Amino acid sequence: MTVVITGIMASGKSTVAQALAERLPRAAHVRGDVFRRMIVSGGEGMSPSPSPEALRQLRLRYRLAASTADTYAEAGFIPVVQDVIIGEELATLLGYFRIRPVRLFVLDPHPHAVEERERRRAKTGYHGFTVAQLHEVLHDQTPRLGLWLDTTRQSVAETVDEILARWNEAIVDP
Repeated sequence: MTVVITGIMASGKSTVAQALAERLPRAAHVRGDVFRRMIVSGGEGMSPSPSPEALRQLRLRYRLAASTADTYAEAGFIPVVQDVIIGEELATLLGYFRIRPVRLFVLDPHPHAVEERERRRAKTGYHGFTVAQLHEVLHDQTPRLGLWLDTTRQSVAETVDEILARWNEAIVDP
C-alpha cells in the first residue's frame, strides 16, 4: 500500500508523516519537496499563476515521489508520501502510483492555526502565496478524495491516532 499526506504549507504534513511512519512496522517517509530541491539550475517555482514549465516541474516532482514510493512498497515498506498536493493536481498525482491501495489523508487545519504555525517554524514556506490563497485552492479546487481531517486543535500524536483509527476511510481508487 501507499499512504499520502497532503495539505497546505504549515499544515503539519512533514511532522505528521514522520510520526506516522515511526508508528508503522516498516515504513519510509518520502518527502516530495526533496525532489524540487534536487534541481540545481533552471528550476521554476510554483506561484498563483504558474508558468507551463513550473507545472511541468511540479508534475515531475510528483512522478518522482510516486516512483520512489512504489519502489519502497515493492521492497516491503509502507511509503508515507508527503507534499503540498492540492487542486486538480491531486488526481494527477494519485494516478502516478502503481502500488495499491492508496490511502490519502488531507490535513485541513483552520487558516488561523496555519498562520500561527508558520510564524513559529524556522523555515518560511509562504513566498508568493498567502495562507488564504492556498486554503481557497484546497477547499474550492481540490477533489474531495480520501479522508479530510481538521487538525486545528490536535497534537501530532492525536492526528496520528486519528489516522490509524480511520485508516480504511482514506482508501482512494483514482
